[in-house]
Amino acid sequence: MAITASMVAELRAKTDAPMMECKKALTEAEGNFEKAEEILRVKLGSKAGKAASRVTAEGVVTLAREGDVAALVEINCETDFVTKNDSFLAFANAVAESIVKHNPADVEAVGGLPLAMEGFGPTLEDVRKGLIGKIGENMSIRRFKRFAGGSVASYLHGTRIGVVVEFEGDEAAAKDVAMHVAAMKPVALSSADVPAELVAKERSVAAAKAAEDAAVAQAAGKPVQSDEIVAKRIEGGVQKYLKEVSLNNQTFVKNDKQTVEQMLKEKATKVKSFTLFVVGEGIEKKVDDFAAEVAAQVAAAKSA
Repeated sequence: MAITASMVAELRAKTDAPMMECKKALTEAEGNFEKAEEILRVKLGSKAGKAASRVTAEGVVTLAREGDVAALVEINCETDFVTKNDSFLAFANAVAESIVKHNPADVEAVGGLPLAMEGFGPTLEDVRKGLIGKIGENMSIRRFKRFAGGSVASYLHGTRIGVVVEFEGDEAAAKDVAMHVAAMKPVALSSADVPAELVAKERSVAAAKAAEDAAVAQAAGKPVQSDEIVAKRIEGGVQKYLKEVSLNNQTFVKNDKQTVEQMLKEKATKVKSFTLFVVGEGIEKKVDDFAAEVAAQVAAAKSA
């Protein structure tokens, strides 16, 4: 597979790794971005992961609440410009409110909910299609989560990050946790809750990094660590990762002298779950090769 300059630029934007290292990693990974990121992490350590959380797809996260029912929704569009469009924002809010009111089973069912706005309707899907024609840009309802029957605290960081925390106890403490989640982006409540595939991936990266270091040491004529020491080092790296990504073990953003778990205990509060939506997370945005597009248009014009 040919590795283009735009592919290299995209990987560099996500990882902050040097351009040549990005090209080598993409070549080795045969164009697979996820594999290339792992290769960079092995070679460059934490430097490669510094900007890995950046996302490229556009859209908004919005929240609606009515009594003890709430809904967190992500709606995507093509450009940042549309995220500031009044019609798009009104539609996003209407979607969240409809989910609170009607409790749809899934995203597909959301389209059939009753809605009329700006002359479009009678269903939410009809409004979506109508606004696509009016605004001139595609938009889609990506995901939502509805909460009912328990205490929830929420936090929206602008329109790009949304968090809902289900809790028992002090609401102010739960709100602080929601803000913490938005800032630190944990993947699970505790170390034991971190998905097995993420743990396996981290162990694989740590093992590959250890092997890389051993090869460098051997080439330099330096002593190579024993298998036992290497195994302890790998496990230590995994345990460090688990603490970094589990909410309870993270250092509380408003007090670096205690963990989130310690803060909650102090406030007699229990967090049962949290939901974090980051706009475009996990979506790869198409990167247009402008030069190639112009060349194609010129060639088409000549052959016409």
